[in-house]
Amino acid sequence: MPEQYILVEREDPIAVVTINRPDKLNALNWALVAEMAGHLETLDADDAIRCIVLTGAGNKAFAAGADIAEMSSASAIDMATGGFESWDRIRRIKKPIIAAVGGYALGGGNELAMHADMIVASENAKFGQPEILLGIMCGAGGTQRLARTIGKYRTMELCLTGKQITAQEAHDWGLVNQIVPAGQHLEEAKKLAREVAKQAPHAARFIKEAVLAAFEVPLQDGLMYEKRLFALLFATEDQKEGMRAFLAKEQPTFKGR
Repeated sequence: MPEQYILVEREDPIAVVTINRPDKLNALNWALVAEMAGHLETLDADDAIRCIVLTGAGNKAFAAGADIAEMSSASAIDMATGGFESWDRIRRIKKPIIAAVGGYALGGGNELAMHADMIVASENAKFGQPEILLGIMCGAGGTQRLARTIGKYRTMELCLTGKQITAQEAHDWGLVNQIVPAGQHLEEAKKLAREVAKQAPHAARFIKEAVLAAFEVPLQDGLMYEKRLFALLFATEDQKEGMRAFLAKEQPTFKGR
């Protein structure tokens, strides 16, 4: 049977998606990324799931990068037309994703973590884009997402030297939301996911959509986009429930309608 690269554990209303190549430090090959995209799309379409946690098996690595053995013999055409469609599919997931990072998140691993909407990192986590040490560069959004997150100069430093930074540095630079004791990254990410899952699903989806748009459109266009999404939420039952519960001093029960 083919290797099962991705494990999915449902804990409704959240799900945990685990990269399952611990013997290879969860290195990302094309088949793995395609399998991951498929599972994420299935969860995205499932109304019972409201938030997704993405992690790597074991505590040594979230994902230590791309599978160099697979890439070493690839042609330029292979790389230009290969598995990048799967990365685009991950980018289009509408539900909130939280990356739970323990150990190495390097190269494609760091790029994958940045596809998430929040990052919870173990204190032993290491982040970086070491592609230049192999004579190449980022190919799954590393230069673009890093620059939008930590700025031009720090992005240049990471990408031009291949250096790794600690979880504390990543937190200080705005790349990581939380640092937790070694080995507790998954449980803490699940706690955060459950907090997100309590919220109104349509509002959560629209918030993700609007925040991501802020990196792609001019401010005036982004403000108009936000206003339209804000208004649309007044067509939902959850908006009525949220405001009713607030006025009644009760906890709302959101149903995703």
